[in-house]
Amino acid sequence: MKVENTQVQMRKGILEFCILHIISRGEVYASDMLEELTSAKIMVVEGTLYPLLTRLRKAGLLEYKWVESSSGPPRKYYTLTEEGKKFLEKLDSTWEELMSSTNQIIKNKSKE
Repeated sequence: MKVENTQVQMRKGILEFCILHIISRGEVYASDMLEELTSAKIMVVEGTLYPLLTRLRKAGLLEYKWVESSSGPPRKYYTLTEEGKKFLEKLDSTWEELMSSTNQIIKNKSKE
């Protein structure tokens, strides 16, 4: 078993959560999301990001608006809907519980 495969799966598991957090800060363009995710070492490519954004939009968690660009075609800027904000609040609670539980297990000393 390769550790890299497990690492990739762990990162994929939190990708949606991270994307929602990035969008929660205000209007954001997809390439800015990619840049932030990459700088945080959560590697993602456009071919993964755009379908995920479409799925989140269809689920009613985010919306976008087109903004004209002086340096090319119009850009989509994403924001969370009210439903998306509530959804993210629930994910935040789950994240806190998971971190606490995981840390408890990781820090538990051997009984030897």
